[in-house]
Amino acid sequence: MRKFTTGQSGHPHSPLSALPLFDSHFHIIDRRFPLTPNNGYLPEELTCETYLAETAPYALQGGAIVSGSFQAFDQSYLLNALAKLGHGFVGVTQLPASTGDEEILRLDRAGVRAVRFNLKRGGSEEVAHLDRVARRVHELARWHVELYVDSQELDHLYGTVISLPSVSIDHLGLSATGFGTVLKLAERGVRVKATGFGRVDFDVATALRQLYRINPACLMFGTDLPSTRAPRPYREEDFLLVAETLGETGARAVLFHNAAEFYRISQGHGGEVRAIHPTDIFPQWAPASFWSLPK
Repeated sequence: MRKFTTGQSGHPHSPLSALPLFDSHFHIIDRRFPLTPNNGYLPEELTCETYLAETAPYALQGGAIVSGSFQAFDQSYLLNALAKLGHGFVGVTQLPASTGDEEILRLDRAGVRAVRFNLKRGGSEEVAHLDRVARRVHELARWHVELYVDSQELDHLYGTVISLPSVSIDHLGLSATGFGTVLKLAERGVRVKATGFGRVDFDVATALRQLYRINPACLMFGTDLPSTRAPRPYREEDFLLVAETLGETGARAVLFHNAAEFYRISQGHGGEVRAIHPTDIFPQWAPASFWSLPK
């Protein structure tokens, strides 16, 4: 089984547990459910149980389970994972444009909050349907769309993306070449996932500072576990880098609050959204100061 580097510092005074985390991007891969090879690739398994064990050192409040290219349009694994992980966790699915309203609303009731367009790997609906699908799911269920796209390809999509109701971009946009477009989109309100630090070809700390300066609400941290096909998989230093780069106020926003608000994790049954605090989701969590811990 693949070994991750998240669990070595899990003790009560670890910096990993000093700040609440909403993991805005991770995959659950359960071989009991359908998997479709993507360019010949099938990932190793990461079950709900393994994910929770790997993130045990963190003050984990919830997260977003993201459908990968290898899961195509399968919903069975996602519904199972949402039921297992429970309150605080939401789903990001892939859907064909022909999906009916009733199915979208069924998935919404189960905790799905977004539809993903995987322009990088495929396995999702074609980008030609992006505008129509994004508007439809937002009007019907208040979902947003998530784009896995190399930022080099964003220039020709810029006009479409800024016109959509609600959008996020995966893995900081991946490429230095198109990072200027990512900055322009963030300035216009597009969210950017601070994930996949081992996938990008630029200095992550510099990118985080630039994006946070332009739009403090745009960045949302995630582990990207199990880091499928990443040149360098997730490690705990990625989490710590956010705190060290952005300071306490910025880190609390990027590690928890921005994503918790975006994914509407405290939404009531009537559709209202109230103020979010970590103790809403995990009452046992007691704040600790990252900066007062022994280094």
